[in-house]
Amino acid sequence: MSKTTNKFSPEVRERAVRLVSDGEGQHGSRWQAIVSIAAKIGCSAHTLNEWVKKAEVDSGKWAGIPNEMADRMKALERENRELRQANEILRKASAYFAMAELDRRSK
Repeated sequence: MSKTTNKFSPEVRERAVRLVSDGEGQHGSRWQAIVSIAAKIGCSAHTLNEWVKKAEVDSGKWAGIPNEMADRMKALERENRELRQANEILRKASAYFAMAELDRRSK
């Protein structure tokens, strides 16, 4: 779960990224396009630039871990952590019951 709230819907993000890629030719540079579009949608230029970079990684234009893969890795890490905790609980329970059985037999 994200620690920050997402003010912008995925549709707004996708549209803003598309506007940047379409508007690069109309502006002097990509950064100018980002600044212009960010002002129109009400986010910071830095935020929009991050959205654009993530979209490029997701599309395979740039090297990096796509969001889908990162989400999958987080889920697997969470599952792995939960399984380790469950195994630890089972190990302790097994040791407890083994000691209880030994105590029962020695009486």
